[in-house]
Amino acid sequence: MSGNPVFVSRFHRPQCLAAAAPGEKAKLTHPGKAILAGGIAGGIEICITFPTEYVKTQLQLDEKANPPRYKGIGDCVRQTVQGHGVRGLYRGLSSLLYGSIPKAAVRFGMFEFLSNQMRDEAGKLDSTQGLICGLGAGVAEAVVVVCPMETVKVKFIHDQTSANPKYRGFFHGVREIVRTQGLRGTYQGLTATVLKQGSNQAIRFYVMTSLKNWYKGDNPNKAINPIVTGAFGAIAGAASVFGNTPLDVIKTRMQGLEAHKYKNTVDCAVKIMRHEGPAAFYKGTIPRLGRVCLDVAIVFIIYEEVVKVLNKVWKTE
Repeated sequence: MSGNPVFVSRFHRPQCLAAAAPGEKAKLTHPGKAILAGGIAGGIEICITFPTEYVKTQLQLDEKANPPRYKGIGDCVRQTVQGHGVRGLYRGLSSLLYGSIPKAAVRFGMFEFLSNQMRDEAGKLDSTQGLICGLGAGVAEAVVVVCPMETVKVKFIHDQTSANPKYRGFFHGVREIVRTQGLRGTYQGLTATVLKQGSNQAIRFYVMTSLKNWYKGDNPNKAINPIVTGAFGAIAGAASVFGNTPLDVIKTRMQGLEAHKYKNTVDCAVKIMRHEGPAAFYKGTIPRLGRVCLDVAIVFIIYEEVVKVLNKVWKTE
């Protein structure tokens, strides 16, 4: 019997630890902190990844109805650099930068606001709730920021392919778009944008919530290494790319300079299928995959780290 105390102690220790964990309540993130941290993360991320967004947009606008201008990703980069220099790969950055900061701020602020209402007594958010909160965050960012921002960005990039570009800069471009098309001109493709952003964030936050819950197990306050956060973010980003690239293609066409060819979102989808085939719905998938995986990984890493700093200097509990 002399070995029994050791055996009992070793056998019961995990149960004791597990029993203590449910008593811990997950720390909630104040929506104000989420807005600030999200804005900082969004601004830094877009400066790093914009060239891949530029290439993706150019390939999506390179319709089969006309002789293709680009043979692929490398050819698009080569032609752009030859014609406009390396700075050409950053055409439209200003419009995206001005929008990326408030976009990420609205996304994370809305997600934290909704999730704080839906968490259980222990402060835990399950995967389905993460999906619903992500959907709400995506719709909010689409209406408030993304649609007008993306419309201006796509018009800027498409304008560069014209013989005589008419937009001299962000504010000039916005002024011209509003002058000639009214405020509605900055909200082209709203339905497609809401569908894209809503599904985007629903998928991403569903995957992130699932992975974080799996990693933390019974300890809701278990720290996550930034590298692990980045890996989870990359997985979430990849899932969203494969899940909604067709919507991204439709959205881009609806916001381009030739958007007048389409009556609405459904008509755009039908014409793409009829004239270009189903493969056209996945144009730009590879550059988008690279950008989005990096994008989501960077944003979640920066967001989580900024929140940690804010928790130390901004007491909200």
